[in-house]
Amino acid sequence: MNKQMLGVIDASPYTMDLRPLTKYRTVAAIPFAGRYRLIDFMLSNLVHSGIHSVALFPRINDRSLVDHLGSGKEWDLDRKRDGLFVFPPMSNNQQDLTSIVPQLRYHIDYFLRSTQKYTVITNSYTIGHINFKDVLRHHIRSNAHITEVYHHGRPLQIYVLETALLIDLIYQENIPVPTLSEFIRACASKYILSRYEHDGYAAVIFDIESYFNNSLEMLSPLAWKQVFIKDRPIYTKVKDEPPTRYMKTANVKNSMVANGCVIEGYVENSIVFRGVKIEKGAIVKNSIVMQKSMVKENSLLNYVILDKDVKVERNTELVGEPEHPYVIEKGTVQGALMNS
Repeated sequence: MNKQMLGVIDASPYTMDLRPLTKYRTVAAIPFAGRYRLIDFMLSNLVHSGIHSVALFPRINDRSLVDHLGSGKEWDLDRKRDGLFVFPPMSNNQQDLTSIVPQLRYHIDYFLRSTQKYTVITNSYTIGHINFKDVLRHHIRSNAHITEVYHHGRPLQIYVLETALLIDLIYQENIPVPTLSEFIRACASKYILSRYEHDGYAAVIFDIESYFNNSLEMLSPLAWKQVFIKDRPIYTKVKDEPPTRYMKTANVKNSMVANGCVIEGYVENSIVFRGVKIEKGAIVKNSIVMQKSMVKENSLLNYVILDKDVKVERNTELVGEPEHPYVIEKGTVQGALMNS
């Protein structure tokens, strides 16, 4: 059964609800849980389900995503036969972004040359573990044309269908929708649709609030154990960095701290990515600090998301709210003007 499935990750969604985190990257490439990207979770699920041919269809801002994926080596997808394929749009013309159908047709040879009978179409922003072997078994037993995966009664925009049917839809339908998931959903009304209920953990990232809350939920041992399972690890790009240094003045409580950091200040209920420096006297609470950011001495962060390479100057206070975290754009400096 393993060789019967083709994997397709819909990396095309773009939403203003995740700005500014998506100003320079696609949703699939948003950092998560200290060392991962959102796409790592669905990509790892496909690999653990025995799928060895995976296609991605990004639309815009895909540079960081392509850099993260590389040849697919970390997911054992750097293969002579099958493997990882990234199919960008035909051009960067904004008009092309209104419909994904031209992009699918442009790369139709990928589907025509595939030998897998079935195709799994997933989104790139669901956190959790889904065994697609179980979904395929359900699909075959149901005699449906298309099976959609649900969680607690809500659709996850994950589908299983025969590859031949997908090819027919790409050729025959011209529905102007921007994402592959929306395309399949729009076509499904003409066919027998089956529902598969996923009863494990699943979290969908669709706006800043859901990103913030689901990120901090990883600090819960119960949630962590459901997402990071020993025999089904989440694969990601490997970076060789030294262990984090905790100085004498450091005080860290209920937090996740990645490699390569230097912690001198106070960190509580927060997620700190690789290469971050938090200086003496700085306080970071209920916050997410992404890669290579710096929080200088005597600063305060509470309910804040710092994107990558942000510098918070000394004596600066950044405070958001639990329902509305304060998001700082990548590569900016905070507090420089008020302290000058």
